[in-house]
Amino acid sequence: MPFARLATATTPTCHIGLGLAAVGRPGYINLGRENDLGEQRTVEALRARTHELLDAAYAQGVRYFDAARSYGRSEEFLADWLNHNPGRNDVVIGSKWGYTYTADWTTDAEQHEVKDHGLATYERQRAETADLLGDHLDLYQIHSVTPDSPALTDKELHARLAEAAAQGLTVGFSTSGPAQADAIRAALAVTVDGEPLFRTVQSTYNALETSAAPALAEAHDAGLTVIVKEGMANGRLAQPHAPDALQAVAAETSLGCDAVALALILRQPWAGVVLSGAATLGQLASNLHAAVVDLDEDQLTRLATLVEEPQAYWAKRGSLPWH
Repeated sequence: MPFARLATATTPTCHIGLGLAAVGRPGYINLGRENDLGEQRTVEALRARTHELLDAAYAQGVRYFDAARSYGRSEEFLADWLNHNPGRNDVVIGSKWGYTYTADWTTDAEQHEVKDHGLATYERQRAETADLLGDHLDLYQIHSVTPDSPALTDKELHARLAEAAAQGLTVGFSTSGPAQADAIRAALAVTVDGEPLFRTVQSTYNALETSAAPALAEAHDAGLTVIVKEGMANGRLAQPHAPDALQAVAAETSLGCDAVALALILRQPWAGVVLSGAATLGQLASNLHAAVVDLDEDQLTRLATLVEEPQAYWAKRGSLPWH
């Protein structure tokens, strides 16, 4: 397991990773994006921004970096950074397949990405990822598995993924939607030649959406590394959008709402890596303070009131516009 490398790290931020969804393409659904990125969203501008974030994250102890085929040019930007920093061989690199980026570097495309979990898409995107990341790639995840995903039942796909695992690649999956727990449990049951196929799971979990927690605990107990994404709920838990209860707790800690929101996840015993989706150096620095936030029982009780029903949470997420 490549995540064993993180066990030897001594920095308080070693369990925080950097996800590149917000900076690998000009359009995304995070709130406040128009202020974060401004008008400079050329390929070279976002390449430079990504490299600045990677440099800063690495300097502050972050060692897991997460991309995807559908995150615009995130794999390309990450590969460039890795190739220009050959000595940084203590990082863990993950990417995902299953969505194809279709926005052609615009923010107003009718469709930004197309989902397909078929074997042909895996083979095509695996080759594309290999061309960019090569031996740097540690983890390859099926992107956004839901209970009805054919990736859960396609035996031929499972065999191909097992072949990749036998060659040293860690195979995982991510989840999305109100039935994340069902998808996680179905994936845990997938085996090849009697052995579990998946070694990691990446799921949405935050102060507003906690429904996957029991299934993530089961995955952790089964030996999978749990990666948490969307800890900021696409900006809903950051200033100025954060709920009053979160703002109050943040004021008490003298840190940002984002640090408190991420700290709430880090304290979960099953959370292996919690992703920052920072788009600016300031956001990254604030996010990393999560590693030193200490929350008392009263604060935890107040934050627990923020939880939404999964259907309501995902309906809200689905209504967020691409900026």
